[in-house]
Amino acid sequence: MSYREESYYTSNYSQIATQGINLLDYSLEDLKVLWHKTIQEGFHGICFSMYKDGQSPGDDISIEQVEQRVNILKPYVNAIRSFSCIEGNEYVPMVAKKHGLKTLVGAWLSDDKEDNEKEIEGLIALAKAGNVDVAAVGNEVLYRNDLTLKELVGYINRVKEALVGLDIPVGYVDAYYEFSRHPILVESTDVILANLYPYWEGCPIEYALGHMQAMYGSVLDAAQGKPIIVTETGWPSQGGGLDSAVATSDAAMKYFIDTIEWTKANNIPIFYFSSFDESWKTGDEGDVGAYWGLWDKHENLKF
Repeated sequence: MSYREESYYTSNYSQIATQGINLLDYSLEDLKVLWHKTIQEGFHGICFSMYKDGQSPGDDISIEQVEQRVNILKPYVNAIRSFSCIEGNEYVPMVAKKHGLKTLVGAWLSDDKEDNEKEIEGLIALAKAGNVDVAAVGNEVLYRNDLTLKELVGYINRVKEALVGLDIPVGYVDAYYEFSRHPILVESTDVILANLYPYWEGCPIEYALGHMQAMYGSVLDAAQGKPIIVTETGWPSQGGGLDSAVATSDAAMKYFIDTIEWTKANNIPIFYFSSFDESWKTGDEGDVGAYWGLWDKHENLKF
């Protein structure tokens, strides 16, 4: 059954603090049944995992590969988020729109100014061609210290000016706290695009839902009444841990179930991270980087 929402994002800020499930109340098999049920009932959106085994950023990916993966995801989600506009990533919003899905399309910005030009021009072209519902100018650029705040805002304003009259909201994706630290990010954008990761703050799974709700509350405080989209949140299924956050199958299933229940109860648009496991991501993130998908690297539902 497909999940379809009437609107793509909302400015309804009421938050019902759902409690989540208690893992002690579920056998492993019962937990898997609830996890499958949650996926089958559908949810707002998912982050698109581009690369199969042996592939990594820098490789040119075919439209056929993109379409194969979009076809797997489309029964379950209303929208797909992409991260780049070059090297085959431009096919993601094109194929998603072909299949009736909404799109959040990102231009990947870094300290490579030449690639940044390609990304910005690609995003503008995709938007003018009708393939973009929300435009994201950069992803965690400040978190990585790739650009100055002034440079980033310059790119945001450039895209906004290019899309005047197209009714496409423009935002910037970063960790939830960056919007409190830098009010100009809120002032310069139409929609707040926030990443919420209790795992990366070492939070135990038992308290992760409450911690994420608090993160969201921080974004609400910073948003100045503008719409908010949760652009990433998730939990790895294996690969170790960080402080009290441990990557296990039980934790990954609980986190997904709790997250989808909370976002549905509050009509919060969310792009869950991620769709498929990607082996190349073990570099900066360590072993857990390869295990964030709801589907495994062979494109099968994980549990």
